[in-house]
Amino acid sequence: MTADLLPNLPGALFKTVFEKSPGSLLIKGDAPRFTIIAASDSYLEVTSSTREGIIGKGFFEAFPEDKTLSDDTNARSVFTKVVVTGQKIEVPTYRFDVYNKETKTYDIRYWSCSNIPILSAGTNVDYILNTVVDITDEVHAREIITENEDRLRLATDAAALATWDLNLLDQSFVSSPRMNEIFGHPPDAPLLNQQELQKQVEPDDLKNIVVAAFHEALVTGKYLYEVRISLPDGSPRWIKTQGIVIYNEKKAPVRMLGTVLDITNNKRDEIRKNDFIAMASHELKTPLTSIKAYIQILAKRLALSGDSFVNSTLLKAGNQVNKMTDLIHAFLDLSRLESGKLHLKVTDFDLNELIEETIAETVTLSPGRIINFKPKEELTIHADHEKIGQVVSNLLSNALKYSDKETIISVTAAKEKDNIKVSIIDKGIGIRPKDQEKLFQRFYRVEGDKLKNISGFGIGLYISSEIMQRHKGTIGVDSEEGKGATFYFTLPI
Repeated sequence: MTADLLPNLPGALFKTVFEKSPGSLLIKGDAPRFTIIAASDSYLEVTSSTREGIIGKGFFEAFPEDKTLSDDTNARSVFTKVVVTGQKIEVPTYRFDVYNKETKTYDIRYWSCSNIPILSAGTNVDYILNTVVDITDEVHAREIITENEDRLRLATDAAALATWDLNLLDQSFVSSPRMNEIFGHPPDAPLLNQQELQKQVEPDDLKNIVVAAFHEALVTGKYLYEVRISLPDGSPRWIKTQGIVIYNEKKAPVRMLGTVLDITNNKRDEIRKNDFIAMASHELKTPLTSIKAYIQILAKRLALSGDSFVNSTLLKAGNQVNKMTDLIHAFLDLSRLESGKLHLKVTDFDLNELIEETIAETVTLSPGRIINFKPKEELTIHADHEKIGQVVSNLLSNALKYSDKETIISVTAAKEKDNIKVSIIDKGIGIRPKDQEKLFQRFYRVEGDKLKNISGFGIGLYISSEIMQRHKGTIGVDSEEGKGATFYFTLPI
């Protein structure tokens, strides 16, 4: 910009335009005085100045120099550099407090300024156009963000958490140094990438848990799983990962943010507990089998006695032994699940036939109850026969337990796209919305006056959920309180 442009503007027009410009000050290039030639209304307002009080004065007469500032932000240094170099110089952030006439104190303010040289026909800088913008709010916002980040960092450090950030668009992955420590690497070593981390995850867990949780997170927006890893020295560890999915304005997933926590000590405690449960359950099976055999022998010998009381009592005793056996099997499955020893024996079988067999066994233990099931089509699946039967049995027992004896339980099974869906429908007490999302958690039991006398440990649905997860299927419930519930599971065809 050259000075010869200024005379071409009529004085009144120049004065009007300049004075209405945002935060502008026109300074003469007469270093070291830097005489103020013109000031905009907004500049006068933010600096609590008057036009008469500063026009014609040197800049540092009107605005005392702050010698504590660095050369990059000190006004005298900046103006001098503009005059010497003839180049535009910007100061992104500096502090200049403004006098508040009401409180008669100085308010802390932050500014960003641009200093543009106005050259003469030669190379001399005749004027400097100094334009300032109030960025106090932006600075405070940055300070809050920094403070929150510091607090988050302190919290994650205190909790021994590692943090990670996965960009779903370009698959770039960033983690904190704590991630290296959890996976057995020096914290000052190059940060591990996603592929390096996954190599240390147990193959079965990577295949059956990590991948499934990832795809589920893209739908639900939440990421949560526990898996086993192996450190470089071969020692086993357990980690817990949880996070959230970030979506763009089109509701498409773009990022995943989360944390990783070493839960090895807790898992070891659980494994010791599960080993004890497994041992105790196994030892209980032997005397229970003997009791069941003795009851069956007695029932056969006394069947022809005609004593209805004896026959009825032995039948009830046998049913109670069967319930105890089922409970022991459930505890054994729980211990196998949590120790990673629950393995599937996958075969092809007729699902309709399995459902009919399970219904027959269930009705035997609950005489007088009616369970309707009418197969509609042939349903052959590739799964673990025993485990799927266990899921059906758990859902049937659940439906019988929470519905009146006079009501009918209905079972349906049909193909839906690439899945087979099995539903167990009851007309019982129903489930509150706040309880539905927790039903499949370990040891969770719904509380209420109607449920005080209903027995159970809250492990049947949890085991069923884990079995379905290992089959890459789903399990869920639809219910309205007081109007019954529909428990269902799906299996890929």
